[in-house]
Amino acid sequence: MNRRLFPAVGLLAAAVLAMAACSQSAPVNTAAPQETTAAPPAPPKAVPDPDADPVSRASPPMLTPVALGTFDPGNPVAQATTGKLTIDDLEMKGENGSLYKTERVAIVRGGDQYSAGQTYGATMQVEASQAVELRRVIEQTPPKETPANAFCGTHPTGFIALAKVSESSGDVIKLIALQGSDLPAASAQGVGLCASMFYMGKALPDKATS
Repeated sequence: MNRRLFPAVGLLAAAVLAMAACSQSAPVNTAAPQETTAAPPAPPKAVPDPDADPVSRASPPMLTPVALGTFDPGNPVAQATTGKLTIDDLEMKGENGSLYKTERVAIVRGGDQYSAGQTYGATMQVEASQAVELRRVIEQTPPKETPANAFCGTHPTGFIALAKVSESSGDVIKLIALQGSDLPAASAQGVGLCASMFYMGKALPDKATS
């Protein structure tokens, strides 16, 4: 044999041994292949039914007026501030030109306080259970000839409270005027009494409510 072939044969044998060693040391992955799960499809979007009946919601309760109609002044204060008084849903008008545009805000009771320690019943001389209509004054026009005779004089009237007491001679309308912007209550700030008065006469039959 030619001795010149020995180095080549030796190199070939070394390469084979190196490959065998690598194949023995390399780790073999025997784990089962992982399964992939597809994301669930998106739920279908709700489509409103055009033929379905609309959802009805209850309307807020209406505040029933205590008294509507035209009434004669029953004491000097009523005569000076309004004269004959006409009470409508949204305004109160005196025959002397005074006008109070109002909105009905609550039905309270005579025993309720309009300011700390002051009740409607004690001021208006009505029972604690008597219904009292409370109105906020939105705009006012004083009497034409005597502007200072408005309910709160030269100050704006904040609220008007009304109570109707039925007597054998007819309906008596008790009225007080309050100043201040806070809603009258025991905790109200700046609410004070301006005037207290009453009116006589029956409410108009087509407008009166008890």
